[in-house]
Amino acid sequence: MYSASDFQADGKHRCTGSRYSVDCGCISNMDNTTEGKWDSLPVKLNDGITQTLNELGFTHMTPVQVTGSGKTLAFVIPIIEILIKREDKLKKMQVGALIVTPTRELALQISEVMGQFLQKFPQFRQILLIGGSNPIEDVEKFKEQGANILIATPGRLEDMFRRKADGLDLALSVKFLEVLVLDEADRLLDMGFEASLNVILGYLPKQRRTGLFSATQTQELEKLVRAGLRNPVRITVKEKGVAASCTQKTPARLCNYYTICRAEDKFNSLVAFLRQHKHEKQLVFFSTCACVEYFGRALEALIKSVTIHCIHGKMKHKRNKIFSEFRSLKSGILVCTDVMARGIDIPEVHWVLQYDPPSCASAFVHRCGRTARIGNKGNATVFLLPMEESYVTFLSINQKCPLEQMAPVSDVVDVLPKVKALALADRAMFDRGMRAFVSTVQAYAKHECSLIFRVKDLDFVALARGFALLRMPRMPELKGKNFPDFIETTIDTDNIRYKDKQREKLRQKLLIELKEKREERAAAPKRHNDKNKAWSRQKNRKDRRRKTAAKRNRDEGSEMDDEDMKELLKDTRLLKRLKKGQISEEDFEKQVTAGPKSQRKTAAGPSEDPPSSAGEEDE
Repeated sequence: MYSASDFQADGKHRCTGSRYSVDCGCISNMDNTTEGKWDSLPVKLNDGITQTLNELGFTHMTPVQVTGSGKTLAFVIPIIEILIKREDKLKKMQVGALIVTPTRELALQISEVMGQFLQKFPQFRQILLIGGSNPIEDVEKFKEQGANILIATPGRLEDMFRRKADGLDLALSVKFLEVLVLDEADRLLDMGFEASLNVILGYLPKQRRTGLFSATQTQELEKLVRAGLRNPVRITVKEKGVAASCTQKTPARLCNYYTICRAEDKFNSLVAFLRQHKHEKQLVFFSTCACVEYFGRALEALIKSVTIHCIHGKMKHKRNKIFSEFRSLKSGILVCTDVMARGIDIPEVHWVLQYDPPSCASAFVHRCGRTARIGNKGNATVFLLPMEESYVTFLSINQKCPLEQMAPVSDVVDVLPKVKALALADRAMFDRGMRAFVSTVQAYAKHECSLIFRVKDLDFVALARGFALLRMPRMPELKGKNFPDFIETTIDTDNIRYKDKQREKLRQKLLIELKEKREERAAAPKRHNDKNKAWSRQKNRKDRRRKTAAKRNRDEGSEMDDEDMKELLKDTRLLKRLKKGQISEEDFEKQVTAGPKSQRKTAAGPSEDPPSSAGEEDE
């Protein structure tokens, strides 16, 4: 669905999905073009826009499908046309157009497309405001260069509105706003940005043109249309001559498959498939950030001579670089969550592999839409357990997305012993496996299709084998259960060391302190309110904090990334709570094993990021 509120340039020129929706790649020789070229439009485009379209190879307007055809130019072209036709020309610090989008990757992509067109219009400047960079640098850049077109993610944009003390009065700059575009509008709401959007909308002038662009329609989006748009006009894209109820939602040139495999064979099948297609470009979707971290590291060790990147929503500083690098590759593997499922244009993706079915059915279609884009051919497959096969029928009915069964992957070898060896060699890998397993079970419990994906049907032993776990984790879903068929490693997992020396040193310190705590409790079973020792304890705490801060600032010789450091700090805080008697030893061990706070919730509560939504908000 595309919604617009008086999204016109001059009262006659209206941007419609059928006229302006093309993607941001070259499509000069497509079979399924419309009969009209750009010069066939009833209102002539500016010469600069026409020249850019020709330079990019956009000879024709393309037909629009629900996903995979793209819509970036559907608002880029009207924005430039509208700003050109302004009677009062925009000054350096006056923002005439604002584009808000849910992820930084999509914002980067839009900025690239906009930049190509603005080469012909040097009177306009754009600025990109996204997470992963220092906000003060954004403030200084805006103050120095100004901007007439602003592209941003909601969190960072909201922050910029509150930077008046730093010398940026963005509220004043947007008083001249002509156009507001909310791209992937349903995703903006789904990812929990509603509060930020309300704050942003409060700063914007009421008299403006607003465009809501979305491939799917939700109740929340309808509420936003009713509450935020004046005189809305709906532009709904349908396939000509086909009833809406029968329209296939996936690209016509997409070969969409499913493959059935047992839980303990699933990762082996994935590795075999990726090895057989190592000269192609592939996206592998997992349901949680923890799974991306774990299986991504495993794939890096198992698949040689292939560039493998990992992206998930909890990465803060690496995502922009990784996204740009992968887009430029001719072949490679991107292991990701649903943060990459919507609106992202990665050239020449040959295969989309869904290792985990997304918890939201509509996300299935969006994932597939990363391939077979703008008329190109592509392939997608989803890995299903035998008990999940009815999901195929569900997708065909609910999402108008028919799937064809793919033959089992050939030449499958057992790589799980190698994954176990990785965990034995580095405690960081062991921890990632435990967190990935826990997050997967919790994501399963939150699945939208609860009649198909039921935790009580899971074979935990087979699942643990498929994760190459050395032992079963402690988690609520497994409490009170025995697993005699699961063979745990004979090695004491407490003795597995971190490869990173600083991290291992801190772990050993934590173990010693835990042992001392146990001995203290054994010697004095009754707790006493020993206020006389408060000063010394406080002094010890300050010393520990100072040492921890010093270690954090010593980057030399450490292989720890931001996520590892967060884990260390979390473990330290848990130990403090244990010493104060705020949690039991059982809770301490359970939470250390489970990983991040959001992962330690029970299945009844929010999981880490099962459909990669609230857990993956961008700044």
